[in-house]
Amino acid sequence: MSTPPRFSLTNKVIIQFGGTGLLGRALVDAIAGAEATLVVASRNRPALEAVASTQNAAGHQVDVEEVDICSEASLHSLRNRVLAQHSRIDGIVFNAVSRPMTGPDGDLEQWRASMEVNSTGFFATVRAFGDAMAENGSGSIVNISSQMGMIGPNPWLYEGTNMSAPPDYFFHKGGMINLTRYLASHYGDRNVRVNVVSPGGIYDPGKPQADAFLKRYGKMTMLGRMANADEIGGAVVFLLSDAATYITGANLPIDGGYTAK
Repeated sequence: MSTPPRFSLTNKVIIQFGGTGLLGRALVDAIAGAEATLVVASRNRPALEAVASTQNAAGHQVDVEEVDICSEASLHSLRNRVLAQHSRIDGIVFNAVSRPMTGPDGDLEQWRASMEVNSTGFFATVRAFGDAMAENGSGSIVNISSQMGMIGPNPWLYEGTNMSAPPDYFFHKGGMINLTRYLASHYGDRNVRVNVVSPGGIYDPGKPQADAFLKRYGKMTMLGRMANADEIGGAVVFLLSDAATYITGANLPIDGGYTAK
């Protein structure tokens, strides 16, 4: 009998939180394409159903679940539904994010709203599903951070544009990286791996960034350009797969060499 390749997600039940944005859709495509049984969860069920419909038409197994990550009751209900249907959870991908602030002068209520999702909601999610995987004795958590969690902002990139660096995003993505290390230690003896990927800037063809920003950003990377959304999923699939069974507590930058220059 042949066995699935180690880079495959065949027979694995994966839950992805956040799947309707540019990166979220690309991650759904990568994880479903690796033959996972994928559950995509967020508050926006109609948008998720459109994503799932496209994947299912391509022969992939993608289910949709509605969840409020700021509610432990909602998270526990989702966890119980997935376990009842599939009997196991092999991994989660935390890609949910709220970005209410556009710059350092935003209203303090925006900061508080950001904290609710990106800090409290993040911790509540990984704890609810990490505990379930730990009870089963295996699993993989992959958190989606950003190079902005590793470095400070470069004002030169934004000169002459209407773009700016939101402080809440830098704060939460930096905290996500170090909480990943904490969780890797916490769950390690129960064979649950916890890792984080830190993408650099992603080009959005639907909402292209200012030309001046794109040119400056390209000069800051070793590859001379921003990432495409479909260039992030390979690392996520790898960390979810059995090819990465001895990797935990790691932060993998996917930034074209931006943070290595």
